[in-house]
Amino acid sequence: MNASGADAVLDLQGLTCPGPLLAAKRMVDALEENQVLLLLSDCPGTHADLLAWARQTGNRLLRTEKQGQNGTGYYIQKGPGHAVAEPQAVLDMRGVSCPGPILEAKRLLNGMRAGEVLKLMSNCPGVRDDIGGWAATTHMTLLDTMETAAGEYAFFIRKG
Repeated sequence: MNASGADAVLDLQGLTCPGPLLAAKRMVDALEENQVLLLLSDCPGTHADLLAWARQTGNRLLRTEKQGQNGTGYYIQKGPGHAVAEPQAVLDMRGVSCPGPILEAKRLLNGMRAGEVLKLMSNCPGVRDDIGGWAATTHMTLLDTMETAAGEYAFFIRKG
């Protein structure tokens, strides 16, 4: 793993879409499960391409970081090769400030059966750091976290 926290780096700045996605796919395919690729791209369509691809393949877009004037670094973790199971409930809390998303998720999960999955969508800046600890202390399992847009996340939580 290098200083960026990635196992491999692929700089494709200057390459137009779908080039970055296709090259990232080849590189991720060569990685071991849970290893991380840092893809550097300045193509405006890369983010949407990676999100759609990750949803279909079970890989994860962990985070994005601005790189210079126009570039973005995409941290992609190789998944087990399958997508997250379909949730039984979806709670869209985008636009609601913390701790609202977690409080509403708790309320909704209380009415769900053990083993069922909730998809919580939120863009509250603090929820990404808080959700794992909250899930662990309430005997829920945070199955996955996906960045669905810049600063917006989907959390898949299974009731314990």
